[in-house]
Amino acid sequence: MVFAAALYLAPCLEPGTAAVFAQAPDSLRLDRMQHIDSVVVVGSFRPEKVIPAQVLDGERLQRLGAHSVADAIRYFSGVQIKDYGGIGGLKTINVRGMGTQHVGVFYDGIQLGNAQNGQIDLGRYSLDNMAAVTLYNGQKSSGVQSAKDYASASAVYLRTRTPEFRDGKRRNLKLTLKGGSFGTVNPSVLYEQRLGERISNSLNAEFLYTTGRYKFSYVKADGYDTTAVRQNGDVRALRIEEGLFGRIPNGNWRVKAYFYDSERGYPGAFVREEPGKFRHEDRQWDSNFFLQGSFFKSFGDRHRLSVNAKYAYDYLHYLSDPRLDVTTMYVNNHYYQQEVYLSAAHELALFKWWDLNLATDLQYNTLAADLVNFVYPSRLTSLTALAATFRFGKATVQGSLLYTFVKDFAREPGAEAGEKNVFTPTLVAQYKPFRETDFALRAFYKRIFRMPTLNDLYYTFIGNKYLKPEYTTQYNLGIAYTKEWLKARFRRFEVSLDAYYNEVDDKIIAMPTSNQFQWTMVNLGYVKIRGADAVVSGSMCFGRFSIDCRATYTWQKAQDFTDRSSTYYGGQIPYIPWHSGSAIVGMSLGDWSLDYSFIYTGERYESSANIPENHALAWYTSDLSLSKNFRLRSSQLRATLEVNNLFNQQYEVVQCYPMPGTNVKIIVSWIL
Repeated sequence: MVFAAALYLAPCLEPGTAAVFAQAPDSLRLDRMQHIDSVVVVGSFRPEKVIPAQVLDGERLQRLGAHSVADAIRYFSGVQIKDYGGIGGLKTINVRGMGTQHVGVFYDGIQLGNAQNGQIDLGRYSLDNMAAVTLYNGQKSSGVQSAKDYASASAVYLRTRTPEFRDGKRRNLKLTLKGGSFGTVNPSVLYEQRLGERISNSLNAEFLYTTGRYKFSYVKADGYDTTAVRQNGDVRALRIEEGLFGRIPNGNWRVKAYFYDSERGYPGAFVREEPGKFRHEDRQWDSNFFLQGSFFKSFGDRHRLSVNAKYAYDYLHYLSDPRLDVTTMYVNNHYYQQEVYLSAAHELALFKWWDLNLATDLQYNTLAADLVNFVYPSRLTSLTALAATFRFGKATVQGSLLYTFVKDFAREPGAEAGEKNVFTPTLVAQYKPFRETDFALRAFYKRIFRMPTLNDLYYTFIGNKYLKPEYTTQYNLGIAYTKEWLKARFRRFEVSLDAYYNEVDDKIIAMPTSNQFQWTMVNLGYVKIRGADAVVSGSMCFGRFSIDCRATYTWQKAQDFTDRSSTYYGGQIPYIPWHSGSAIVGMSLGDWSLDYSFIYTGERYESSANIPENHALAWYTSDLSLSKNFRLRSSQLRATLEVNNLFNQQYEVVQCYPMPGTNVKIIVSWIL
């Protein structure tokens, strides 16, 4: 008997149950053993709730009207996305005000790396083949996990689709074509094949082209409104993913190859005082490749093993040519990164009330560039994590201790930074006072750090090899309540509320030297962050009509206490709003579905100087999509019309980087 799990939201599926689809044999005899080709179990994926987690998966994720992972993550509470405009603009994530480089991004369980600058551009990761996007504050709290899972202040987990075969099918094919505003053309293909009883294959390829040209309104220096067209925002990108998936007794394995290649223009900042003067003809070429594999096996009831391995190669070419834009300096740089990673994690069930997890990771990074006086750094990182979970009746307690060893190497002796040996603890607790009610009190404490990036330490004329690591301390206290009703119209209600306090010590910032063209990195920053996150969701079902709702709200007070002598001591740090939130409403009636999503970002400042000139107004956007399924003989056709920024809101996520107004997208998917 072959089992394949398909995890997605099914609004009218009874809570606590699973739908089973099976291909029955041609003749059913009850007096003998029957062999069923396949069974697909459909249920709802829910992450561990000991540490606060937010998840978007399955149908809800696909119906968001989002193009990339960055677009989807905007609907999580406590998150700010820095978006530098349009489809091709850089998109990075900031969770609870601690900074982009404190967020770990994991792709099918293995962390995406960028030793050069520590930033992962989430705009490059498509939702076309994504099964779930999950955000953990603190860390993931599953039993067997790599040491890397403990090594970030917060983490985003991207889980791609695993092949599933219904009705005895041996292959699946999905063809999708997206097109719309700004000359966007985005075809993709997903092909899945069962290669044997225990092994399957998946190939997903996607191409994206857009001119990136869109109109926007702005207020000129003399005070009247006018319009302009965003230039040099074109993108050409190709993504190919190939995966092999296998099952073994009491375990599974997977191997994935990933390739991404793109060329894009960077439109740059739009200066209102002199529109059109700055052409911003900068270009960037990227090629990214990684090959990774995962292996998991249970040895009886007391021992589980997880092994991960990865090789990655990243190439970046950046060109800024003053012959095209007289306001820029000539830059024509090439960067080459390589990464080798290996991890082994064990979980031991010592007693029914005591589990132990031991994980060891080893990673080696290199960086080469054609810069003057470049030191060609490399980095060896070793992480060891020891974690224990205790269950005392209604209480669950998890504790972990992470040891990190970092040693850098450079081509010239003495150019490298010193070794780092750091121990960082985490403590998590959950208490469920009622046996029959899903109500939980939860709390966690986490101390973690992030190493200075290779750019921070070694970038020509800027780096400082004496930098200290940047530490964060997190405290969280929250409650969560879930209620499900069997066979009722109101199927599910879920609410969570978390209050938190964070500190960031030795924050790394850039400071000018005696020469304004040369800066250096120093440890100066000290930030305190107080905040609260709230998430409410529910679903209802009235026969063929179903409705699914989700709303989030975040309050944050993130203050900079770096320099006591500064006039702006204690001010709100840039781009962190005091209030933000989102809402998603999805409705389905038979083969029709209507989805509405709303995002709100409140007032904030665009600089550490909290003065009226740097004050940014609140902005909000509304997106609407309408879909229809057409059932054909042996296939299914789905057509979707999306209208994004429905009310043509003119706004900027980052100062001087205007975002698109109303835009339209048409999506046609053919599932064979």
